[in-house]
Amino acid sequence: MSELNLSLPLAPTVARVASRRVIKRLLSVLLSAACLSMLIWVAWLCFEWAFVNATVSSDARQAECVAGGGACWSVIVNRWRLIFFGLYPFEEHWRSVAACSIIVVTVILSCVPALWTATRLGILWLVGFTGFYILMRGGLFGLSLIREEQWGGLSLTLFIFSASVLIGMPLAIVLALLRDTKLPWISKSTGLIIDTIRSLPLLSILFAFAVVLPFMLPDMMVGEKLYRVIVAYALYFAAYQAEIIRGGLQGVPKGQDEAAKAMGMSYRHRMAYVLLPQAFRTSLPATINQFVVAFMETSLVVVVGFFDLLASGNAAYRTAEWTFAFVEVYAFIAAIYFIFSFGLSQYGAYLERRMGLGKR
Repeated sequence: MSELNLSLPLAPTVARVASRRVIKRLLSVLLSAACLSMLIWVAWLCFEWAFVNATVSSDARQAECVAGGGACWSVIVNRWRLIFFGLYPFEEHWRSVAACSIIVVTVILSCVPALWTATRLGILWLVGFTGFYILMRGGLFGLSLIREEQWGGLSLTLFIFSASVLIGMPLAIVLALLRDTKLPWISKSTGLIIDTIRSLPLLSILFAFAVVLPFMLPDMMVGEKLYRVIVAYALYFAAYQAEIIRGGLQGVPKGQDEAAKAMGMSYRHRMAYVLLPQAFRTSLPATINQFVVAFMETSLVVVVGFFDLLASGNAAYRTAEWTFAFVEVYAFIAAIYFIFSFGLSQYGAYLERRMGLGKR
């Protein structure tokens, strides 16, 4: 009887706990269903605005677009050349298209595993970038000369990104190795440079190189503003990438370096064939993320007076007939940035799967 009496008060408690769990699960299901319904409703409104009720006629203007009730893609149909090419001469737009195609093909070829060596990738990017530059600037092979201040749009964005990465990646490797050296005065000096650059906002570095630096250098060393901005981007990229590579080097087991030393390998060969490949493999996710960030940050050049993709978009709608269509222009530009950034992130995910990163 005593055991039976002790168990009786527990029955209501168990029932209350079970009922509370049921209520929590029911509320969770209802909340999830409400959020999903809201997302579907918002997605449908965006789809309806962008496609169902959109106006795409090249002859449409504000009245027709307002009557349609949707997006006015007519601004893109009429102003796409300005968005993609900026101030580049109209009759030479084919050169900008060809140059951008070369960069895209170079990126695609970089994804081929057969080319994954430092020498092959270096040659591929040097050839591709040289072809891009010759087509854009001209002055050779019968092409008319087009100064850098006339470049703009997507081609200028790709040029700044490609040049910054092409200069910044080798510089990042050098900085990472110098900071990881056993000589205190070299490692501390390099660390001070890296930490100083990383502690400053990119916008202030761009402003210093584009505006302030010419007052501090002799005229013969000033050069074009575009190249000073590229150097600023490369330094900023290299400072962050150097820390990523250094973290990858610290993740390599010490036994790898000791085994390479035991085999009589020199420092250069140990780094080139043993340590750096493993460091890049370990730091691959962070490196891909740094590439995406670097591409997105090219839009900041609009602040120092360049007619990049974002500035071209601003000019596309800032006319009397298209002022109302700024949302469509920014949505189109955002889609371009999304395509490139999403492509880079998906390629990074492919590399991670191929190399088995994250698997134990």
